[in-house]
Amino acid sequence: MGERTVSNTRKKMSESEIAAKLPTLNAWTLNHGKLHRDFQFADFVEAFGFMTRAALIAESMNHHPEWFNVWNKVSVDLNTHDAGGVTEMDFTLAAKMDALLKP
Repeated sequence: MGERTVSNTRKKMSESEIAAKLPTLNAWTLNHGKLHRDFQFADFVEAFGFMTRAALIAESMNHHPEWFNVWNKVSVDLNTHDAGGVTEMDFTLAAKMDALLKP
């Protein structure tokens, strides 16, 4: 008793686990201990629309990105703060963000 159980999706991944899984994502890199991707869209409305759709997914997962938007660009950083690094949850959210780009 008293020990906190961490689900596998929120368990900090090792550098080798991250390196092995990173190629499964499209254009994501590891930057300062976070999954990182820069997205570019036709204009602000498309960028903001992407952020809105991504926000709904993030909220449903209770897993929120660090992101920055200027006009048609959105920069995203993902890590799991309570785990102290990148987890399976970050990879799941990254893949769901990528899926939003498919027609």
